[in-house]
Amino acid sequence: MTNNLPSISIIIPCRNEEKFIDKCLDSIITQDYPKEKLEILVIDGMSNDKTREIVKGYSKQHRFIKLLDNSAKIVPTAMNTGIRDAHGEIIIRMDAHNIYEKDYISKCVRYLQEYAVDNVGGIWVTLPGSNTLIAQSIALALSHPFGVGNSYFRIGSKEPKYVDTVPFGCYKREVFQRIGYFNENLVRNQDIEFNLRLKDANGKILLVPDIVSYYHARANLKGLFKQNFWNGYWVIYSLKFARIPFSFRHLIPFAFVLSLFGSLVASAVSKYALFLFILIAVSYGAVNVIFSLKLSRRKSLKYFPTLLLSFATLHISYGLGSLWGAIKLALPHKRMADV
Repeated sequence: MTNNLPSISIIIPCRNEEKFIDKCLDSIITQDYPKEKLEILVIDGMSNDKTREIVKGYSKQHRFIKLLDNSAKIVPTAMNTGIRDAHGEIIIRMDAHNIYEKDYISKCVRYLQEYAVDNVGGIWVTLPGSNTLIAQSIALALSHPFGVGNSYFRIGSKEPKYVDTVPFGCYKREVFQRIGYFNENLVRNQDIEFNLRLKDANGKILLVPDIVSYYHARANLKGLFKQNFWNGYWVIYSLKFARIPFSFRHLIPFAFVLSLFGSLVASAVSKYALFLFILIAVSYGAVNVIFSLKLSRRKSLKYFPTLLLSFATLHISYGLGSLWGAIKLALPHKRMADV
């Protein structure tokens, strides 16, 4: 049976992940997939914490773990470095910030073969970044349709379904030979662009709820704002390097923030624009209150105020990032450094 199983190359882009890399590697080492069929390539973006030291310790204990350098310090370069160095028949991207169920790899392989698809991914269970009330609320917001729309890998699915993208991904090696590698101009959202390119080439992407990993969200609103601002930025700015590298849902926060700013600016010359601004702001606030109240009633009413803040931070930061991306896209400038 073991001889018939495909060989797997796991690629883990990381940088300064000393708090999580050991938990990530432990969850991979304890997988139920045969170790002789595995190689783990940790592609490090020149970490200046203890990440490299930790990975080197693991590589001394486990011959199938290897540390590679990524001087560019961005994820797409790490992925491409790993793919070129990989020997596996199947390539699985994993994230250093995640912990994986022990059957994660075996289920990825099973469904990849059973459904004859090009990419398989699973559900992303969002855990709080700390034990604080705000951290727990952030995790709840990132797992709710009001927070992330129809992002099924975050909100869950009752059965396997074909989707536009999945977190990370388990790919047949021939996919990269057929459509190329990750776009190294995209500091973020490169997986979304790659998967849309895969779909354009008639590739199939399958989300399977039985495949589970656990992600630690940002622990405070400042961290959430920064992360989502740059996610929103790269959704729009990616148009400089790729053709439509996003799905419709990624534009909703942009439209929301743009309508707010547009109506507010226009209110200087039109009372109708001021009315529109108030209408948009009040409508959003009301919807936020409704969903925050419903969710807090299921958990505890103590979450209500922090859920309000978490949802608002999530949407506004993403929309502001997209707005800034649109402005930068319209102006001549050099490519930004790693953010």
